[in-house]
Amino acid sequence: MNKYRIEILKKVNKIKIFIYEENNLVEVYQEDINKKRLEENIYLGIVKDVIKGMQSAFIDIGEQKNALIHIKDILPKQSNVTGNVNLDTEKYQIQDLLKPNEKILVQIKRDCDDKKGSRVTKDIKLTGKYIVLMPFTEFITISNKIEDSKEKERLTKIVKKYLPKGFGAIVRTSSNEMNEYIIKEDIKQLEQTWKNILKKQENNAPLKLYDNNGLIGKLIRDFNPMGSDIYADSEETKKYLLDVLQENLKINVKPIRDLSEMPRKIWLKCGGFITIDKCEALTAIDVNSGKFTGNCTLEDTILKVNVEATEEIAKQIRLRDIGGIIIIDYIDMEKEEDRIKIKEKMRQATKKDRSKVQVLEFTKLGLLEITRKHILGR
Repeated sequence: MNKYRIEILKKVNKIKIFIYEENNLVEVYQEDINKKRLEENIYLGIVKDVIKGMQSAFIDIGEQKNALIHIKDILPKQSNVTGNVNLDTEKYQIQDLLKPNEKILVQIKRDCDDKKGSRVTKDIKLTGKYIVLMPFTEFITISNKIEDSKEKERLTKIVKKYLPKGFGAIVRTSSNEMNEYIIKEDIKQLEQTWKNILKKQENNAPLKLYDNNGLIGKLIRDFNPMGSDIYADSEETKKYLLDVLQENLKINVKPIRDLSEMPRKIWLKCGGFITIDKCEALTAIDVNSGKFTGNCTLEDTILKVNVEATEEIAKQIRLRDIGGIIIIDYIDMEKEEDRIKIKEKMRQATKKDRSKVQVLEFTKLGLLEITRKHILGR
């Protein structure tokens, strides 16, 4: 298991978090202290408006903006892989499922922004250190990052043994090679959290029933099970973290460099460079040969730059948590076999990413298409 280190820097009203893997900076995040992220928070909301034409409804969850729920986020999921994609949603009408002024239990799946409110779902997930507990499903899914078939079988048996009736689970990557007792305790703790949430439903809506503790809570929960060392830049920051998490964690104090500034242009060791430009619909990455001329044929020189660029691009999209559609404009390659090499290189390089990355195909214009899911919702 790789060794991680979490460094947390507090500046005025910002929290900056740097994740190191084997002493290499691999992820950088930032959160406004006055506007904590809402992803995975659970609310008892009130249905305000049912929009028939959109098969959606607006839900008052007690935050500044009403949240939106779509019919696909109301119907039960068939599996964690397919969701409810195989259901014929046209058979269902939103007005038959939700009525104005009724209470509804929802979870934030995508945070609000300046233009839109949050997107919510009835598909509740409680994320623990090793297990994600799902109260309204009964399937078990193992993280794709766990590839050993015997380990998958072992973990499935353990989870089935301790999973409450009527619940499903996602077995997280951190469960890999963990002993039965630790996994059992994680399930028990999540089950108790769910019972506490249900008790609060008796109160008036709208009401927050569960707080995920924003960015800090998510990252500590993701990395702490791996034995990560946690550092704060000051005693004040340490106290802030412990107050937010309400958990007795060992947090060391040391000076921390602010490495959150990300340049548009990144030089490669060979002398080439890449540029990264984020648009509203996608992220465009351009590969250039720069100062590199090489000592071989033109095709070999181009391939060398493209290979090195591929490794750097995989690193940068994780470091910057770039999500959605990513289009890469490589230096033109004449040979199909070179394009195949680059696609495979990208697949291998993105295996290190904690998020789901899909490497698609080269377009007719020679652009490689990739999709990536944000580690943190946007």
